Amino acid sequence: MAIEMKKVSSGKLRAIGYDAAARVLQVEFDDGRLMQYQSVGQELWRRLSSSSAMSSYFRDNIEEEFTSRRIR
Repeated sequence: MAIEMKKVSSGKLRAIGYDAAARVLQVEFDDGRLMQYQSVGQELWRRLSSSSAMSSYFRDNIEEEFTSRRIR
C-alpha cells in the first residue's frame, strides 16, 4: 500500500499521509520511524492535517488511541 505523504514540520512529525479506503494513517517522525495507525476515520485525518498544532493533536487524539505498526 503506497500512501502519498505530505511533508510537515510540527514537533516530532515530519510527514503524514492517509489512505481513506483502508482507513490507515501513516506518520513519519524526525528519527526516521514510519508508523501506520489502523482504523483512523476521515474526520480525524481532516482535523489532524488542518491543525495548527499538528504534533499536539496527534499526541492527544491518535498516538495512544489507535493500533499502530512500525513500517521502518
